[in-house]
Amino acid sequence: MAKKISKNIAKARALVEARPYAIADAIPLLQKAKYAKFDETVDLTMRLGVDTRHADQMVRGTVVLPHGLGGKTKVVAVIASGDKMKEAEAAGAEFVGGEDMVEKIQKENWTDFDALIATPDMMRSVGRLGKVLGPRGLMPNPKTGTVTTDVAGAIREIKAGKVEFRADKTALVHVPVGKLSFTPEKLEANALTVISSVVKAKPSAAKGKYIKRIVLSSTMGPGIELEPAVAEVAAKA
Repeated sequence: MAKKISKNIAKARALVEARPYAIADAIPLLQKAKYAKFDETVDLTMRLGVDTRHADQMVRGTVVLPHGLGGKTKVVAVIASGDKMKEAEAAGAEFVGGEDMVEKIQKENWTDFDALIATPDMMRSVGRLGKVLGPRGLMPNPKTGTVTTDVAGAIREIKAGKVEFRADKTALVHVPVGKLSFTPEKLEANALTVISSVVKAKPSAAKGKYIKRIVLSSTMGPGIELEPAVAEVAAKA
């Protein structure tokens, strides 16, 4: 028996035609289809032509959104030593520690933060936290800029709206690009910045069509497919 959908969902879906849209048309349409009473997050989903079972076809990176994500500021924790601890505190990190923080995370499964930064000299200790941090996507990594000596710079980027993208086992990349209350121009700029970064992260081992499908959606709203040309536009930006 088919699941019955609400009138609001049916009405929102009816606004969207079964065809790809230009991004300049898709965003206002997504805003028009809104029916939830809260400020929904807008997500970008990309299906890639890669096989993530092979290490040389993994797609992963970070990007700073020009207009941030909106909503609450990310809570940042830093594991460092010496002067780098003072640097982290001055830059606005909510939690700063050394071996004591490593122990707290390990013994208490403590993860009351959105991002964790570590200095290279602390990674031997932080490496023990893989079982706690790995499944939550919080393990510091040089590729995402969260293992660094530039602690203050890393904190500023995260607070400014730095997001991570990573292709999952089905070759999908999901990235938030802002709030539905943003202007269409800000959402478009954020989305194009993400698409451009994913295009530039194409592995050399990937063969055939790389960007297979791009969809914009909101928390409660319908998905709207974007025209393939948007990837070419973003790549040139």
